[in-house]
Amino acid sequence: MTDLVDFPDLALFDVQAKVDTGAYTSALHCNDVQLVKVDGKIKLSFGLIDKTGEGTRRFYSDEFSQRMIRNSFGVAEKRYVIKTRIVLFGRIIRAEFTLADREQLKNPILLGRKLLRNRFVVDVSQKNLSYTAKTNSRQKASRAVISPQ
Repeated sequence: MTDLVDFPDLALFDVQAKVDTGAYTSALHCNDVQLVKVDGKIKLSFGLIDKTGEGTRRFYSDEFSQRMIRNSFGVAEKRYVIKTRIVLFGRIIRAEFTLADREQLKNPILLGRKLLRNRFVVDVSQKNLSYTAKTNSRQKASRAVISPQ
């Protein structure tokens, strides 16, 4: 199942995400992940590629951790983890995302069980439900603005 999601903290909107109940953690496609010193503090630096192809935008975070994650091939690898907000069905959820190079994969975002648990029921036969709900609410709002009294 896939959907289009928003990341307001990262200024990413309508990004294709794969809902993967087999994955525990969620993942965010990025590149050039490294620790850097900014104003005397260690920060995590990473590049995000917007779907518009405008190139890589650089982000910095001082709230991060590192942990071992099993990739889709079952191989354990050390990945950085950040917390950021994601919007699904109009709900703003603060969630953890591992930073991974998903260049070779179809979807730049993976939504795992930890994010979904106790919040959503997954219907694998459906597609873009959150995005459809978002666009429908926008259309209703615009009609309300221009409808006669």
